[in-house]
Amino acid sequence: MEIKVLGPLEARENGISIMPSASKPRQLLALLALQAGNVVTVATLIEELWGMAPPRSALTTLQTYVLQVRRKIDAALQSESPDAAKSVLVTRYGGYMLDVAQENVDVRSFERLASAGRRAMEVGDLESASRLFRAALDVWRGPVLVDVQIGTCLAMEVTRLHEAKLCAIEARIEADIRLGRHQSLLSELSMLTAQHPMHENLCGQQMLALYRSGRQWQALEVYQSLRDTLIGELGLEPSDRLRRLQRAILNTDPSLDSHISDSDLQRQLAG
Repeated sequence: MEIKVLGPLEARENGISIMPSASKPRQLLALLALQAGNVVTVATLIEELWGMAPPRSALTTLQTYVLQVRRKIDAALQSESPDAAKSVLVTRYGGYMLDVAQENVDVRSFERLASAGRRAMEVGDLESASRLFRAALDVWRGPVLVDVQIGTCLAMEVTRLHEAKLCAIEARIEADIRLGRHQSLLSELSMLTAQHPMHENLCGQQMLALYRSGRQWQALEVYQSLRDTLIGELGLEPSDRLRRLQRAILNTDPSLDSHISDSDLQRQLAG
């Protein structure tokens, strides 16, 4: 089976879609897909489908939804065995599990590539880090489960994955800045800071990329925009780290021209 959740939900067995058309069976399949290889308890599935006020028939209805998904799997498997689908959507004590090879789940591919990118960053292999983070991000096809009704449990998973994606983007940008690719990052960083106007890491990366591209005044404008937003929305000033970066840009600090990591730069500025 092949599972994709980083975008519209896709589930295929032998190349044949097993996607239910009804909303709640799709929701059930989505949660099982996100936890492929792990047991999802009946209680968790019921909470996802009906929240904290499930109907009295919730358990029976859940079993009906499981049966509907298994029928889809059976049709795709084209097996003579009456229990073939049960070896894919497995019943376990207290719950259900999709028994799928991890390499066939796009979430696992993304996580594997992002982890490899972080390891490359740790040993200073910036070219490999940039390439691996790009490969991880290329796995995404859009917002997580964009075509699935989202309940409480799926909402937490969706938030976690979008945060993981943003972390991978930040790490890839840091690798590219350290490789001297600051000019090619300007349009992407402009879009990202517009989408995340209070995200200090992205703001700092944009300031540094602008400064190294000879746009000192624009780097200072980015800081001022962040400061105005933070004060207006939260009543907070930017962090010490951002304030040090702003002062360094104002003073044309020579350390800003070095192709080093943002964390190393901040240690220099703090010193």
